[in-house]
Order: sequence, then structure tokens, then C-alpha cells
Amino acid sequence: MALMPVAEALARVLEHAKPLPPEPIKLQDAHGRVLAEYLAARRTQPPDDVSAMDGYAARAADVAKVPATLRLIGEVAAGRPFAGSVTAGCAARIFTGGVVPRGADTIVVQENVTREGDRITVNVSAPAGKHIRRAGLDFKTGDVLLPQGRLLSGRDVSLAASMNYKALFVHAAPRVAVLATGDELVMPGTEPGPGQIVYSNGYAVMALARSEGAQVVDLGIVPDRVEETVGAIRRACEAKADILVTTGGASVGDYDLVQKALTAEGLDISFWKVALRPGRPLMHGRLGAMQVLGLPGNPVSAFVCAVLFLSPLIRKLSGRGDIGPVTESARLGSDLPENDERADYLRASLVPGADGIPVATPFPAQDSSMMQALAKADCLLIREPFAPASRAGVLCHIVKLPL
Repeated sequence: MALMPVAEALARVLEHAKPLPPEPIKLQDAHGRVLAEYLAARRTQPPDDVSAMDGYAARAADVAKVPATLRLIGEVAAGRPFAGSVTAGCAARIFTGGVVPRGADTIVVQENVTREGDRITVNVSAPAGKHIRRAGLDFKTGDVLLPQGRLLSGRDVSLAASMNYKALFVHAAPRVAVLATGDELVMPGTEPGPGQIVYSNGYAVMALARSEGAQVVDLGIVPDRVEETVGAIRRACEAKADILVTTGGASVGDYDLVQKALTAEGLDISFWKVALRPGRPLMHGRLGAMQVLGLPGNPVSAFVCAVLFLSPLIRKLSGRGDIGPVTESARLGSDLPENDERADYLRASLVPGADGIPVATPFPAQDSSMMQALAKADCLLIREPFAPASRAGVLCHIVKLPL
């Protein structure tokens, strides 16, 4: 099977992914979820003309010439409107958020007033509309303020509350099952035996999935045996995983048994080789309704592939409108030789540039086993297949890495 271009591979991963069904959720639990409906305001905000300052509600005509003496006829506090009307020569004490009484059309701030009993003297004039927040200044009933597919921030949740929602319909959070394979793997905190290594891939992949709003099912490590790999795959199905992510064992070596186990369970494979560095032995397919991503065993390769393919898949299943990955412009921080037939995603540092465009400098060593360089990287610098040699300072494209 020929190497598949990255863009085509991503299109195949996303082709059959549909947003998961909506579910109701309490407003206090909605942060970080994806809205499954367009949200229209159920009320007008503010519902009435209200004061933006502490002061006195008056008629602009009465304070056009100062000093002006007015008679106090009432008081207005937030939540306690004044039942009467402000007529000629009168004013009402008012506090921030209080409803502007009938007849008044301006607010004189308290700093510009002197008071003696029920009389005030206005020392600075205030034109009509001064310090008044008009009804509907923020929004009106029926205004659509939050779009379907929006990843809800804390500010969005506060806005929904102001719109008078106590619950929202959001897309179900995708369930991602993560499975590591390999006789050589041992858990962190274990003393590795001869030829063994400490398992690390899954931790970055699971963290990335959680950061995208997914629920994670950790299936742990299974040895290089078909029956045990099949058992783990079945546990993913029993857990109703929307995505099964495997790390390692997706190639065609004698001990790379993931593809064999998945095929035995009925995997409909779409590809398993991508023109990508790091990440050539990437596999994708579907097992019933469950999407399957077979990531390479090298930790850097696994993470790069997760950024490029798993994150967009989670986002699409979540109903998000911004699927990504998002590329940005930068300047190359060092010379690079010409590239071969695979797209290169180089780990690079990112610093501000003098002209406002950031400078991306790839690390000298790019081996796909080097976790230290990945941890230090700010971005992936993209080199297209067969890109010519490039000099420092030319424009390039990057994908910023998540925190």
C-alpha cells in the first residue's frame, strides 16, 4: 500500500465521523462542553432603563443650567423600583442598577450634588441619557448569542445564565479508549528488565484527549499476543468507546499484532501508511461504530499523530466547528535541507520576532524516540514533501502544540 498524503489521511479519518447525539446538562457543568443548539436569549438585558451610577434621577431640562435646586421625592435601589414619576423640579435618589423612574431622563452623579434634607443642589449639568443603560443595551429577547458547535467558555456559561438558561443541550463527550501493546513495555515506577522500556506514550495521548473534552478509558498494556489484544479490543467495545487508540504494534512485523487482532474482530481498514515523519506506520479504520486509530510505538510519533489526527476526530465527534489542526505562519529560525517524499513535522521552539511574526527554530536532533525535545517544543514546523532547501528568515508554517 502506497504512502498516503497527510491531508487525504485526515479526510478519511473524519469522513464518517458524525457529531455525537445531544444531551441535557446543568449549566454549572457546561464549561468545556460543545453546544448542540443555537442559543437565543429568553429575556432582554437590561429589561428596563437602569442607572449606571450612584446619583440622582432627574429631568435634563431641570439641570441644564446650574446650580439647580431640586426636591427629592423618592429613592430607587437595584431590585426596588420607584412607583412614582419624576416631575418638573423633582429628583429621586438612585443607585447603580436601579430602574430609571418615569419622567427622568438623566442621572446626575452624586459627586456633583450637595444635599440638605430633601433638597439637592446640582452643580454640574447632565444631558439627556447621561449614565443611563438603555433597555436591551446588552441583548434583546430572541437574539441568537451562542452558536451551535461552540466550545463553551466560562464567559459563555455566564452569558447563558444571563439569557435565563438553567440547562443546555450539548453534544455527548466522546469516549476514547487507549491501549498500549508490546512485551517490552513496563509501567512507570517499575524496574525494567533486559530489553524493556518504561511505557510513556499513553500518558500524553490521554492528556491530549482529555484536553479536547473527551472521556478516557485506560486499557493499560497488553503483551504481543493476539488473544490478549483481542480481549482488550473487546473491552473497548464493551466500554462503548467512540474511538479506540492503540500505540505500537500497528505495523507488519512478526510481533506487530494489533492490525491482525483488529482484522479478526472485523475492522474495516482505510489506511495504515502515511507520508508523514514522524508517524509513517499510522493506521485508521472502523470497527462497527467505533473509530480506530493505530498510532506508532515511538512516543514522539504517537503524540504527533495524536495532535494531527486524534484531536480533529475528537472535535468532530464533539460537534465543534473548529476541527483543525490550525496552521499559523512563522519565520524559519535556521537553514534546512531539502525534504524527501514525506511531510516532516519538526519539533521546534517558538520566540517572538522583531517584525511581529514568531520565529520557529527546529531542534537539531529530531529522532522520534526523544521525549525531552518533545517536552521542550512549542510547535511543529511543517515541511511539505519535496520542499526545497530553505534559508533562515523565510516564512514557514507551524502547528502550535497544546499545553
